Parts: sequence; C-alpha cells; structure tokens
Amino acid sequence: MPFSSTVKTLTVNNKTRKYYSLPALGKKLGIKINKLPVSIRIVLESVLRNCDGNKVTEEHVRQLANWQANAKREEEIPFVVARVVLQDFTGVPLLADLAAMRSVANKMGKNPKAIEPLVPVDLVVDHSVMIDYFGTEDALDLNMKVEFQRNKERYQFMKWGMQAFDTFGVVPPGFGIVHQVNLEYLARGVHKDANDVYYPDTLVGTDSHTTMINGIGVVGWGVGGIEAEAAMLGQPYYMLTPDVIGVELTGQLRGGVTATDLVLTITEMLRKEKVVGKFVEFCGPGTSSLSVTDRATISNMAPEYGATMGFFPVDEHTLDYFRGTGRTEEEIEALETYFKAQKMFGIPKAKDINYTKVLKLDLKTVSPSLAGPKRPQDRVELGNVKRTFANLFTAPPEKNGFNQPAEKFNTAYETPSGVTLKNGDILIAAITSCTNTSNPSVLLAAGLLAKKAVKAGLTVQKHIKTSLAPGSRVVTEYLAKTGLLPYLEQLGFDVAAYGCTTCIGNAGDLLPEFNEAIIKNDLICAAVLSGNRNFEARIHPNIKANYLASPPLVVAYALAGTLNIDLMTQPVGKGKKGDVWLGDIWPSDEEVQKLLGKAMNPKAYRNNYAQVKSNPGDLWKKIKGVSGDVYNWPTSTYIAEPPFFEDFSMTPAAIQPIKQARALGIFGDSVTTDHISPAGSIKDTSPAGKWLLAHNVMKPDFNSYGSRRGNHEIMMRGTFANVRIKNLMIPALPNGSRFEGGETIHKPSQEQLPIYDAAMQYIASGTPTVVFGGEEYGTGSSRDWAAKGTQLLGVKAVIARSFERIHRSNLVGMGVLPLQFKGNDSAQSLGITGDETYDISGLEEGIKPQQDVVLTVHRPDGSKQDIPVLLRIDTPVEVEYYQHGGILPFVLRQLLS
Repeated sequence: MPFSSTVKTLTVNNKTRKYYSLPALGKKLGIKINKLPVSIRIVLESVLRNCDGNKVTEEHVRQLANWQANAKREEEIPFVVARVVLQDFTGVPLLADLAAMRSVANKMGKNPKAIEPLVPVDLVVDHSVMIDYFGTEDALDLNMKVEFQRNKERYQFMKWGMQAFDTFGVVPPGFGIVHQVNLEYLARGVHKDANDVYYPDTLVGTDSHTTMINGIGVVGWGVGGIEAEAAMLGQPYYMLTPDVIGVELTGQLRGGVTATDLVLTITEMLRKEKVVGKFVEFCGPGTSSLSVTDRATISNMAPEYGATMGFFPVDEHTLDYFRGTGRTEEEIEALETYFKAQKMFGIPKAKDINYTKVLKLDLKTVSPSLAGPKRPQDRVELGNVKRTFANLFTAPPEKNGFNQPAEKFNTAYETPSGVTLKNGDILIAAITSCTNTSNPSVLLAAGLLAKKAVKAGLTVQKHIKTSLAPGSRVVTEYLAKTGLLPYLEQLGFDVAAYGCTTCIGNAGDLLPEFNEAIIKNDLICAAVLSGNRNFEARIHPNIKANYLASPPLVVAYALAGTLNIDLMTQPVGKGKKGDVWLGDIWPSDEEVQKLLGKAMNPKAYRNNYAQVKSNPGDLWKKIKGVSGDVYNWPTSTYIAEPPFFEDFSMTPAAIQPIKQARALGIFGDSVTTDHISPAGSIKDTSPAGKWLLAHNVMKPDFNSYGSRRGNHEIMMRGTFANVRIKNLMIPALPNGSRFEGGETIHKPSQEQLPIYDAAMQYIASGTPTVVFGGEEYGTGSSRDWAAKGTQLLGVKAVIARSFERIHRSNLVGMGVLPLQFKGNDSAQSLGITGDETYDISGLEEGIKPQQDVVLTVHRPDGSKQDIPVLLRIDTPVEVEYYQHGGILPFVLRQLLS
C-alpha cells in the first residue's frame, strides 16, 4: 500500500492499537493537514484507510489532502462510511429493494447471500406511531397498540430482514426517535476493526436529519434510500469535494434565550447564504461554550439551512456527553486518545483553519423566535408573531400569504359542540421531534413553565390537541425525577408516544367538526410544534399556519390558544389572581441549570438501551416474520415486490432519446419532497385512496403514505398528490390564488386530471414527460420515493432553477435527468406554459458531468426555441449510474458479476 508509512500506534486501555495518522500523511505529502477543516480531515482519513488502488486510489488521497478553500469543485471523493442508520419510513422500502435484489439473484441461479450489507445497519422504528389519543395517562399505551395493529405487516417484514441479513439490526417501536437514539446509544465515538485499527465513526442515514450526529463530532448526513443501499453493499458514497463554510460563534446566549431560538436564527442566516451542498463547520469561542445537546439541535437542522452537514469538532464537552449518556470508560478513552493523536481535538479558532468563507454570529444578538407559517427559514421574533400573522392573512400567495379578505380575520365560527373557532386559533400544540427533545435544557424549561402556569391557575383549552412525544424514554425518566411531568400532564402534555409524530405529519386527525368548519369557512388555524419542518400540509392537511418553536413556547402558546396575541406585551391568560404574563412563568437559566444534572444519569441511559435486546416489549415479541434468505412476497397492501428490477439483465439497455415530451407539471419555488411525495394522511378521493378502497382497505385503516412506502402501487399514485401543491399549468382562480392539489392539464385533450391518471395516459401513448420547477426544487426530507415515484410516472427529466442536494442525487439514482436552467432563465421567464412539446439533446455522443444540454421548446404556433441548460449529473460515477438505469441496477450488476 502506498501510504503504509502513515500507520502509527496509540495506547488505549493499556493496549497498543493502530491508526492511520493524518499528521503523518501531511508530513509525507508536504501538506499542512492541520489547516484543513476538521470535517474534511475525517473524510480524508476514510479515503486514506480505504485506499485499495481500485475504488479508492492514491490519486483520491492526494486530491483530498490538497483540498483548497476556494477552487472549482470537479474532483470526486469515494467516501466509505463505518455504518448506516435507517428509520422505518425509508428503511422498509430499502429492505424491499434488497429483498427484490435477492429475488433477482435467486431467479438467475446466483447466491442470494451475495446481496448482504458489508457494514452495520441499524433501523430505528420511530415514524409509524400517530397521535390518535392524547391528553390522558393511557395515551401512550393506546397509541402503541393502534400502531402495532396498523403496521403488523411492515413489522413482520422487518423481522424477516433481521434473520435474513447478518448485520441488520432493529431498535423496536417505543424506544425513541432515530437521531436521538443514534446520539445517545448507537454512536460509539471510534471503531476498531479486526486488525486492531482505530477509525472515527462515520455514517449515512436515510433521513435528512441524520446530521444531528454532527453535534458529537461524527461526520454523517442524510441520503436517499437508494444511495444508502449502495453504501451498505460496499459501494463508496461518491461526492464532489465540498466548500466548507466556517461559522464563528462568539459571546453567549442571553438569559431566557434557548437553543431553539439559536438554531432558527442560524437557519435563517445560512439559507440566505445559500450553503446547499456545502459543509458548515462551527468554530470560535462561542461554539466552545455550547453544550453538546445545544450543538446537536443546531446540527439537526442542517437540512433546513441547506448544508450537507453542520459539524462540531470533538472536545471536552463531547467526552462529558459520552460520560453522561453511559458510554464505557474505554470508549471515552479511545475517543479522546484517537482525536488527540490526529490533532483534531478541540474547537478551532476561525483563523487557524482555511475555510472557504467565514460567517460570524454573536450569540448575544439571538432573540426568542418562532419560524413559519410555511417554511423553517422564515424566522419571526416573538414580539412580531401577531403582526406578521395578520399581515400574511391578507398577503398574496407569491408573498407566502394566505390571500384572505381582511374583513374575515376576526369572524368567529361555532362548531356543533359549541367550540368557537377563529383565524389564528391553535388546534395542535406538540412537544415533538429529536431537534428539541434531545435537549434537556429546553424540556426542563417547558416543564418549569408548566409548573408555574399550573400554580398560577392557567389551563389549556380542551379542544387543543396537546402532546408530548420524546425522542427517548430517558426524557420521561428525568421529567418524572424532577417532579415536572405531572404539571405538563395537567396542561394536557401527557406522553403520547416515543417517535416523530407531529413533526413527520403523524399528528393524527382533528375532530370531524373542526375539519368541516375549517374547510367550509376557509379558516387559517394553526399548529405550534417544537419540530424542524412546517411545510405545507405536512403537519395536518387542513392546518395552514404551522410554527416551529421551543418547547416552553409551545406550552405558552397552548395556554394562550391563539397566534393573535403578542406574548411580549399581552398576558398569556387569566389566572387565580388576574392576568398572568409570560415573564411570570418563564423559567430563569438558574432554575434550568439546577435540574440539568438529573438529566445526565449514565445508569439511566445504560438501563434504557439495554432493553433494546433484553426487553423489547410484548407487542414486538408477538410479531412473527417468515424465515429464509429470499422473501416470499405474500399478498399485502403494505409490502409488494418493487418493479425496479423487471426485465433485469446483466447488460444495461440503451438510453432512449427524449423527444416530443409533454409537461406533467410546472411548479414554483421551494417545492419540497413533501409536495412531491407526501408522508401524511391519504384522502379517500385520491388515486391512492381509491386503490386502497378497491383492495378492501377501509378509510380508518389507510394509515399514512409514509407507512405505505413498501408498496409502489400506493406510492406512485401518491406522487405529486400533496393537497397544497400548486401546478402552474392549471389557470389561476378569479381571486388570483392557485388551484391546490395534485392535478394537471392533460395535453392535448385539455382535460384536468389527477397527475397519476394523466401520467398513465402518457405512458400508454408512449409519450415521455418532463417536470419544471423553480428554486430549491426537492428541498426537505431525504425521501427517495420523491424520485422513485417521479420515475414510475414516466418522467424522464426534471428541469429546475436549482436543486436541493439529496433530491438531485436521488433523481440520478433513479435514472431521471436533473437539468438546471442557466442564468436568470426559468419556466416563467421563458413563457413555458405546458402547451408545448420538448426535446432534450446533447447526450447522444456520450455524457460528461455538468455538461451543457439543449432543451428545445416546440410551441403551439410552430415556432421553436433552443435553451441551454446545465446537466446536474455531477460526477463520473453518476454518469455510470444513469447509463445503467439507476444506482440499484448498477450495484446489482456489480454484485452478480
């Protein structure tokens, strides 16, 4: 091996171990390795250690070691990760793909065990539980029983996977949220291979918020399931060398300001900076002052600010966190010894690292904030929430408004049970999501606020759907131990689940009379949640104003019951002795600090996670799966053999030219993967709902799109089926608003149809289709079904102003061309309406990464226009993926050859 001289030794637990030394590599190459960003150095270690002259070459090592802060990004990094984490919404379809690969191998007379993960894979079941029951002491028990009843077929399939694959493990339902479980339990700091070589923990995960692990110095990020499958099966994760933006934090947070306020400020700041596809690395004295749980909150929301990572290097706080969460002394010693040997221990100063650019934030400038009503980057300071909501009520859609007449704002509507509903009324208040429930400081603050509110005589109106869904069972233990849980329960915040719940769209339904009143009167009601996403129709299809907030602010707004209140200048409510103000019940930093010690109890963490194997729960034990290396695909509306390997052969088919294509949809800016492939509820009038009814599934048993991702029949019908998506091919309504819902205008018939139905007509007639988008197309969750569904609808190319990182990769991974408009071009500026036909040329002589391609628009009047667009196949290996029809056929051909 060309770099064998970089193998050095270190001592852990009085034993001599080996590691690949980055300082030694720097000396060998004559490079100041210590000037590289820490995140780049960790990726470099993987490239160095895995240099085999084949997939990872000596040139790859030299290129990355010579990373320049400002250079054209053309070099491809083959990054081999230590492990893969999955959540169940993305993990089940991934497992279905692996099972389908084994079926193909079996049919071809090959060994099915050739399809086997080569790195540890952990699936945490956290996305399936819904808030059907709330506000009672038995809500958790009832919700889990319903969860197992609904998801039995999926869980049986997981049990098959556990016995079929050697390195596939499952953390059962009821333990917590994948990223919090990863932070508290799965991450071990450094790993040791069979040759006693230490190396740092690295991973990819099939959830965009995998970045939460960056808070403890672990390099990792979210990818689509198809890329995760490739990584599991021994394929390096290929990426362009990234820019690295340094964020220098100075000062300290003021009293009463939370980590949630800080992350919403950072999200707003970095979205404006356009950090999509870049690493963000935090540095400076303010960074050193932050606890690991505050860092993890900031890392968690990297997808919301657009970065590949939000990385914090390992330091003393990291070791303290490992100690407090029950890791072994040997693991803590190995972590410290390894990072010190690599000269990567401690938070660097901005001047000591060559960053692409350094941004600065003084922590004392951060103020209490919310974000909404439709995007996480739209931060609103607490004192401006009332005024901003009132302005948005009448503002047009292009200004993110609700386009309502001003005279409707204060109108009250009474429901049959006597509840009065008004615009701005809060109907869902949820302490939810690993973003905040992993952080004891904000949960203790919520508990302290609840305690003071109860003692002051404040209550939450019974019609508000309140819930507490921690990302770990340890949370309940320390809230009980500190005596705060009973006060949360008195306000309706009983523990309802251990899972993603409201944040992923599993809020459960509202009362039918509330839904009816909202739809009939076009009410703009609200949800306030401690989550990371508030995209349209994600939280609930009928709640249009959704605000992200810290857990104590969630409780405060639940008490107030409305957004039409300025909590800085108006009382929260009336108590035993009159008006109660936010300042009366807001806990001091000293009160929170006094209780923090009870949240970091090593024994509690060890005891809790020991039960993953020893006591997974009776509901899980009762689930029985089939056995064997090859799945037998029993009839199911949850799990079906995916069609991606139909007519599979060892030789890829020729790529067909795209000519005379039609537009399936034309969309504006910030179309999210929630818009493209919703995770939430299924309408009975939608194509997916009609399919379920035709297969004898009653509406109460529909479950969610997310839970149905193991069945392509439902998912392709659910593609572009979000009730809030706006297809600009459909003419505007008389008041200027846009038609909402997954429909399109079929050409040339001019018939308005569900997008699925139109797509099937185009496929039947042999007509290729394309989709047009604006800025940030595919922002949001790392759901590969947004690309899989697009491909199954017959879409050959997506042409947009810009793409979010993961969705662009997923499109390539499914054999769909991502094309980007150049300069100021857009579908709107070019007058593209969907009446045209389209050709795409320039790929006939071969494909080069990021080459120019020509989009030819044939207009109805007989004229045509050639428009240069950028091919967003970014790397040489992506060219191969596309030529093979996608990453899965590519990997399968490699494994079976």
